[in-house]
Amino acid sequence: MIEHLYPHMLQEYYVGRMRKLSAERDQARGKIRTKSDVLKLRAIVRAKLAQSFGPLPERTPLNARMTGRFEREKYIVEKIIFESRPSLFVTANLYVPRNIKGKIPCVLGACGHTAESKAYSEYQAFARGLAAKGYLVLIYDPLSQGERIQYPEQGMGCCWEHNMMGNQMALIGEFFGKWRLWDGMRALDYLLSRPEADPARVGVTGSSGGGTLATYLSAFDDRFTMAAPSCFVTTYLCNLENELPADAEQIPPNIIKYGLDMADFFVAQIPRPVVLIGQENDFFDRRGLVKTYTELKRLYAIMGAGENIKLVIGAGDHVYSQQGRETMYAFFNRHAGLKVSAGEDETPAETLEQLACTPKGQVHKMAGKRVFDFTKEQAEKINSARKKIAGPALSKMIGAVLGLDDDHAVPHYRVLRARRNDAKQYACHSSFAVETEPGIQAVLHVFGNQDQRFFHLPKMRKILLYVPHLSSQQDVAGGEAPHSAEPLFAVDVRGFGQTTALTCANENFFAAYGNDYFYASYAAMFGKPYLGRRVHDLLMTLNLLQAEGCREVHLMGRGLGALMAAFAACLHPLVRRVTLKNALLSYYELTQTPVQCWPCSVLPYDVLHHFDLPDCYRALARKRLKIIAPWNSQMQVLAGKK
Repeated sequence: MIEHLYPHMLQEYYVGRMRKLSAERDQARGKIRTKSDVLKLRAIVRAKLAQSFGPLPERTPLNARMTGRFEREKYIVEKIIFESRPSLFVTANLYVPRNIKGKIPCVLGACGHTAESKAYSEYQAFARGLAAKGYLVLIYDPLSQGERIQYPEQGMGCCWEHNMMGNQMALIGEFFGKWRLWDGMRALDYLLSRPEADPARVGVTGSSGGGTLATYLSAFDDRFTMAAPSCFVTTYLCNLENELPADAEQIPPNIIKYGLDMADFFVAQIPRPVVLIGQENDFFDRRGLVKTYTELKRLYAIMGAGENIKLVIGAGDHVYSQQGRETMYAFFNRHAGLKVSAGEDETPAETLEQLACTPKGQVHKMAGKRVFDFTKEQAEKINSARKKIAGPALSKMIGAVLGLDDDHAVPHYRVLRARRNDAKQYACHSSFAVETEPGIQAVLHVFGNQDQRFFHLPKMRKILLYVPHLSSQQDVAGGEAPHSAEPLFAVDVRGFGQTTALTCANENFFAAYGNDYFYASYAAMFGKPYLGRRVHDLLMTLNLLQAEGCREVHLMGRGLGALMAAFAACLHPLVRRVTLKNALLSYYELTQTPVQCWPCSVLPYDVLHHFDLPDCYRALARKRLKIIAPWNSQMQVLAGKK
């Protein structure tokens, strides 16, 4: 059992950083006074959002086709399949009002995280409601929802699928949110290709994950003329303070580093009409929603368009309620120039089967591709084209990919009071808190064979330093760490061992939405990879040992710790010998299997464009590298390896 010494260290570290950056952002935004200032800000925000999401793919033929249709009193529903990328099928329902005269306003509907997706009751309701009022409505299935399940064998649900795809494509520098965005932009391509569609009156709406998509689409696509996101918009600070993890598509790389927040998705298209819809009891904090609205309202007013921004907060929880939908109808009616009722349509909901577009209910049963196939193929091209890298160039590239500073400082350490010693093979156990940066402690353990306590770090010329898989105490007590005649040094970097966080209501390190995932997500948005911060802790610990008289370190790591040990050994001259147990042999391997088990916290963004682990292992041959029982993509010992 892990003894939690600093269980809230990481939470307070990131909250402190986020509050500081938010205050600086608020101060800078407060200086905007003129229309020219707002337009300049809009251009900056658009450029930074584009940099965060990355280049969009080229438009390819949609190859759209209708696979069926049925009629209702006020509208006709067409079943549509198109390709957002070659052989990547998107299923959608098009609601076509009856008795169309000329061009009519249109709305793209984005679905939240539900298995039924376009057939979900709340989403059907807004599509029917809009169509009954005279809007042409296209509502489509996002990836891993409705008819677009990507991992049918696993049956783990859309959120698990999103993160699996997102983790793998991160290794090749792809952001999963961009894939979600692109599906929506291609859906709009189809919607506007219809002869009934009026390109001067185009709305987008959605709730929860659909609110995310409506927010992204509104920011990136100039063709929309109005937007109504529900149950998503707040601030990144609120989500952080409330320990609210998010899906892979909701974690834009470097977005906080670039000085942006959720309001900026709407700044990007100011003064486009937008209504922000929230709920009193939503886990997307209404306080952050109010703050976002207040910031936007001021900027809209400077632009002379205060009437284009509206906020409505209902009395419910995380739903696209009837009140929210009717708010959207009224807002769209006003900006589309329709003089019709904003009330809800009473037409009964359709069944999942009635709205299905594919002959067998799922696109994976058609002759198409999964997202994994695209990632696998792109990784193969990158891996084949990448040249071997070594020496100073490799060290520099490791530092760049991991976001490391060239820090030669010697950290301060605190002497901790005597801790429980579960490592019966050692007579004594002393611990020291190494302050690797303000607000962060790595815990350095010293296990000794003599019955004495170290009140200060023992001065030794040669040291065996162990980096555990999850916890130094557990690895030593369980016999995973080596037994040494000399004192064994072991270090728990941030989020490991005694610094494991007790946040996100889940102590399981590998939980899909646990604290390791949560802080890795925020680290990515801060532009300081979590893996890099952990390697920094290890490098600072080595600096301390060097300052205390050590001249040679045998660095050993296991599992997750083996990755940190490998990177640190490439960078620090004190390391003269390296042993890695249960190490991953290559990041490329993780892109070649549909399901892999390594957590996102150890998957550096875009690493495969620059180097891979075999480059590091070749460089460590001069440090007598030994790899024992390496693990595969499933974190299991490779067959035939010991």
